[in-house]
Amino acid sequence: MGLIQEFKNFAVKGNMVDIAVGVIIGAAFQEVIDVLVKQVMMPPLTLLTDGVNFANKQLVLRGAYTNSKGIEVEQVTVAYGELITVFINFFIISVVVFSIVKLMNTLRAKSEDEKNPTVEMPKNIQLLAKMNELLEEQNKILTKNNSAK
Repeated sequence: MGLIQEFKNFAVKGNMVDIAVGVIIGAAFQEVIDVLVKQVMMPPLTLLTDGVNFANKQLVLRGAYTNSKGIEVEQVTVAYGELITVFINFFIISVVVFSIVKLMNTLRAKSEDEKNPTVEMPKNIQLLAKMNELLEEQNKILTKNNSAK
């Protein structure tokens, strides 16, 4: 019975919902990144590299042949081009994700800046700012009273 109650508490507190929303947004974000890399970033890179397709690059260690018994032996290759393509994709994705996170952090910092008049401050931050002002005022009064004694 304890396990069922524990699961109910987990689900009701919103942890499970938060995880589900994160997974759904992550899947949708993956599609955005795929399109951005494959359709927006890679065509100019292909143009810069004069149409070279790295995915097809490989080092042939042994070519395909037919042995004396008539059995075909496949070629042995090291497909280094695919690795280059994956590294390029990884670099582009990391730059895009870094840019998005940096933009989000900038927007968050701007929204939490209590001195920025263009952004309405959330109520909890307004209350904290007001409490901070009152504490500073109280400290000034207390230090003035202590220095007068």
